[in-house]
Amino acid sequence: MGQKANPIGNRLGIIRGWESNWYGNKKDYAGKLIEDNKIRTYLNARINKGGISKIVIERTLNKLIVTIHTSKPGIIIGKGGGEVDRIKEELKKLTGKEDVQINILEIRRPELDANIVGDTIAKQIENRINYKRAIKMAIASALRMGAEGIKVKVSGRLGGAEIARTEEIKQGRVPLHTFRMDIDYANVFALTVYGKIGIKVWICKGEILTKRDLNPNFVGGKSDVTDRRERRDEGRDRRDDRRGGGNERRGGGERRGGGGDRRGGGDRRH
Repeated sequence: MGQKANPIGNRLGIIRGWESNWYGNKKDYAGKLIEDNKIRTYLNARINKGGISKIVIERTLNKLIVTIHTSKPGIIIGKGGGEVDRIKEELKKLTGKEDVQINILEIRRPELDANIVGDTIAKQIENRINYKRAIKMAIASALRMGAEGIKVKVSGRLGGAEIARTEEIKQGRVPLHTFRMDIDYANVFALTVYGKIGIKVWICKGEILTKRDLNPNFVGGKSDVTDRRERRDEGRDRRDDRRGGGNERRGGGERRGGGGDRRGGGDRRH
């Protein structure tokens, strides 16, 4: 009782796709699953400052395709693609497969990605920046980029306090029970001198009312978030016009005041 479902697992097959795409029978399913976990753990440790959001793993008969979604593709690619080649060779040794392919996809708006936002907050807390300031900066940048709502929860010895506690800061709306809501979720850790601090991030990017491609590597042309933001801006402009009309009416009132002055002229005739 009282347990919460992971927002990503809750939406699998509805508006989100799986991050591991392969088929495994009873004999080799467990081995492939452990191998996926090894690849993700290794890459996250190997590319520590690469701004990795997610790692999608696909398998064909003898081929392994690893797609890295990152906000800093230049760090992973390296000079002349040398770093990618080294990572590819290391993955071949780790998995024992000859045919390994690495794809790199750039995330255009990292402020709307829960993993990257959580990592940013974690690094700031590790550098002894006040946790409230770090969270509020992340919330402000996410809302500025068009998020409908964001919630951040931190737990542990906050600010080096003797007793661990949990604090939550929320802005906008994050409806976790609505399956058509595109909610990104991440759970990351900040390793501080006085202990481990857990950071949970929920980012609501708005409703998805059309059929969505469940391939996790699919990157659409223009984002729904951008469209919604533009529609909101248009509505704001129309409201400004209405306000302008009100000013003109007030101006009419001033003209009526001018009529009063003319009546004052009648007093002068007396």
